[in-house]
Amino acid sequence: MSAPDAQGVPRRVTRRFPLFTRDTARPEGGGRAAPGDAPAPARQWPILAVLGLVAVGLLLTALDLFRVGTLLIGVALVAGALLRWTLPDVGMLAVRSRFTDIVTYGVLGLAIVVLAMMVQPHPWLQIPFLKDTLHFTVSSG
Repeated sequence: MSAPDAQGVPRRVTRRFPLFTRDTARPEGGGRAAPGDAPAPARQWPILAVLGLVAVGLLLTALDLFRVGTLLIGVALVAGALLRWTLPDVGMLAVRSRFTDIVTYGVLGLAIVVLAMMVQPHPWLQIPFLKDTLHFTVSSG
């Protein structure tokens, strides 16, 4: 079976992936989050919401509220994962496939939240086996 290429010459068509990719497909869900006649910020509201929360978190971190700021950053990433999961079109928040975006945003967000809750002094979350592991690895003798 053959199909013509750009010059009209028949070429062999296979179902195998090409060795070299010549173009890129738009990520699934990468359409506009609002109609095309809406202003640009309204069309990209999911990424703007996530970036806005991250910016507020970075500002709080800079103002010496480290734990609250990093918690807000982690929550923003988890919110990005939830937006990616629930909305059919999320604009520029869609970077890869839906599954990969959800896993990436969710895992990184949860990791940042857990680490922010464990930060010293006076951690909000204490995991006992981590303290024992630290004493085992840093023991003096």
